[in-house]
Amino acid sequence: MRIAIANDTPLAVEALRRALAVEPQYQLIWIAENGEEAVRLCQEDHPDLLLMDMLMPGMDGVEATRRIMHDTPCAILIVTADVERNMTRVFDAMGAGALDVVAVPSLGPQHQLDGILIRRKIHNIAWMIGHKTSRNTATPAAKTSSSRGLRLVAIGASAGGPAALVELLKNIPADFPAAIVLVQHVDEIFAAGMAQWLASESHMPVRLAQEGETLKPGEVLLAGTNNHLCLTADNRLVYRLEPTDQVYRPSIDVFFNSVAMHCQGEAIGILLTGMGRDGARGLKQMRERGFYTIAQDQASCAVYGMPKAAAALDAAVEVLPLDKIASRLIKRLS
Repeated sequence: MRIAIANDTPLAVEALRRALAVEPQYQLIWIAENGEEAVRLCQEDHPDLLLMDMLMPGMDGVEATRRIMHDTPCAILIVTADVERNMTRVFDAMGAGALDVVAVPSLGPQHQLDGILIRRKIHNIAWMIGHKTSRNTATPAAKTSSSRGLRLVAIGASAGGPAALVELLKNIPADFPAAIVLVQHVDEIFAAGMAQWLASESHMPVRLAQEGETLKPGEVLLAGTNNHLCLTADNRLVYRLEPTDQVYRPSIDVFFNSVAMHCQGEAIGILLTGMGRDGARGLKQMRERGFYTIAQDQASCAVYGMPKAAAALDAAVEVLPLDKIASRLIKRLS
């Protein structure tokens, strides 16, 4: 993906360089120091995506966005040092055609660059404009605080799932730094009992997901009704009747798709043992949006249906035996 930068602040440009350098499929093609130069360079060397600052000498980011979208349209992501203070300009730029906004990546503890959020935004835009990124598009593990975005492990299972979930949860420590949400094909009359059973075998608290609640690290939530569990854009869980044509209720595909569409932080999708194909397309959607995805291998599955369908779609970054999945999660999120 060919990416350009319009920003006159050397520290911001360096932060963006470092955030992009992590992904080999990102090619930085040019840097403009003001709006006029960005407009000219878009005509001379058209990028797939332009990272546009709001405050530059001369022509600002709003006018530059307006002219670029009129003359040589391309995807534009607003990148500014103070989103709240520049909100009026941001809305003006989005009205002129910019797709989204994100803060300039910041340096965290030990001077580590926190570039996860901007890479997630870029992955989302790449998906929106139909740009094909590399297959392994997950961002590397990095330490982030909850204020910088959600950390979520989304797990789907069906036939053979309860036993597989117990084995997986037994190997995850109580101080696990992400929320875990489980979608198991089970009727709602059995869901509460299953949550209690999983809690008795887990180091983490396990309970049924409640309508409208937000996710917290170190907690396991199980889909608890015959409606579909979904993640919303503000990181809340809701139950929805639609789509009504889904054979499985709750559907793993529906939940994975909502994670792919709305999660603004780190997410890992896992598809475990089960009959049929539910979850395979949703897992692929997560991978295409840049999230890390895992499918259980055939040898450790009670029923090699759903993970097999995921493998056929190339939906999984990794195919792992059940007893290796917990250690992979801990390594990526620690």
